Amino acid sequence: MLYVARRRVAEEPVSKLAIWSRRLALFAIAVVLLVIVIVNLGFLDPLPAIASLAGSLFFALVAMVLAFGAFVVIWRQGLRGLGLAVAALGVGVAMLAYPAYLGVLLYRLPAVNDISTDPIDPPRFEAIARLRPRGANPIAYPGAAATQLQRAAYPDIEPLLVSVPPLEAYDAALAVITKRKWRIVDLRPPRVGRPDGHIEAVARTPIMGFRDDVVVRIRRSEDGAKIDARSTSRYGVRDFGTNASRIRSLLEDIDDAASDDSTQKKAAMKAAPKKGAQPAKR
Repeated sequence: MLYVARRRVAEEPVSKLAIWSRRLALFAIAVVLLVIVIVNLGFLDPLPAIASLAGSLFFALVAMVLAFGAFVVIWRQGLRGLGLAVAALGVGVAMLAYPAYLGVLLYRLPAVNDISTDPIDPPRFEAIARLRPRGANPIAYPGAAATQLQRAAYPDIEPLLVSVPPLEAYDAALAVITKRKWRIVDLRPPRVGRPDGHIEAVARTPIMGFRDDVVVRIRRSEDGAKIDARSTSRYGVRDFGTNASRIRSLLEDIDDAASDDSTQKKAAMKAAPKKGAQPAKR
C-alpha cells in the first residue's frame, strides 16, 4: 500500500500555471540582464532601454499572478510545482522591489533633473553642450522654479570652500574625477588672465550606465578657493535624487583630497632644511 501511495504521488502532474510562471520570471530576468549589457556597451539609447525594462517588469508581474494561481490549483488539486511557483514569486518580488522604491522617491522628491551648488550663477556646460545627443534635455539651467524646488528638497547642496589656492583645488577636483573614471571632456586649469578653473565630465549610473553630465568650477575666494559643481541628467524629468547625491559625494571627496594635499605640503615644508642652515655633521 505504501508503494502504491508513493507511486500515485510521483505520478501527479505538475501545475501548468507553475511552469509558465517560472518561464515568464526567467524571461523577465533575461530581458533585464540583456538590456543592462546592451546599454553599458552603448548600443541602446536610454529611452528604448527604459521601455524594455518596463516590459520586463510587466512579465515579472504576470509571473507573480500565475504563481498565485498555481498556489490555488496546487492546494485544491494536489498537483506538483510548488517550488516552481515559489521561485517565480521570489523573482517577481525581487524585480519589482526597486521600481517600488523609485515610486516612493517619485512621491517624496521634486521633479528636477539639474542640480547646482550655485543656482543663481550655475557653472556652464560648454564642450558638453556641443556633444549632447538630439532628444536630450536642454543644456541650459531650468531657472527660478527649479531653484526653489532644489532649495526645498536639498538645502545642503552648497559651494565648497577650501583653504588652498585655486590651482591646488583644481588638481584635487581633477584627481577625484579621474579616480571615479568619469569621461573627461574639457579641462581648463586656473591661470593668470583666466582665474576660473573648469572641468567637464560625463558620469555613468552604477547599474544601467546611463550618462549624466557634470561640470566643476573653481574660483578664488578670500581664504582660498570656492568650488561649485553642477550635475544634470540627459534624459527624464526626474532624477530620483541621483544628481544631488553625486554632488554631495563629489564635494566631500574633493574636500578630503584638498585637505590631504595641503597637509602633505605643510609637512614637506617643515621637513625641508631652512635656507642658510648647515647640514648636520655625521
